[in-house]
Amino acid sequence: MKKIYSLVMISGMLALAACGPSAEEKAAMEKARQDSIERVQKAAQDSIETANKAAMDKMKEDSIATANMEKARQDSMEAAQKKGMKTASATTKKKAVAPAPAKENKIDLTKKGNK
Repeated sequence: MKKIYSLVMISGMLALAACGPSAEEKAAMEKARQDSIERVQKAAQDSIETANKAAMDKMKEDSIATANMEKARQDSMEAAQKKGMKTASATTKKKAVAPAPAKENKIDLTKKGNK
């Protein structure tokens, strides 16, 4: 009985080992794995490209905003200079008024009660 039991066990193990995937199935699994890896790499590359494009767009917008701010500053300075010239020419046309002489405040310290 032991011999028959051991023969059945050995034949069962061989049958299970023979049920493994065939060469075609192994090739299909490997191809599916490679396809999956390629999809992940492509998705990662697309994500990197999208992030780089967004960063470049932001840099362009910042550059334009900086240029606009600089132009506004220059325009403001020019306007202030023009206004300053008008004000300066208006003040030179007015007559110069001499300041009034200052009054001297004299305090008499000789009186009693003042210390």
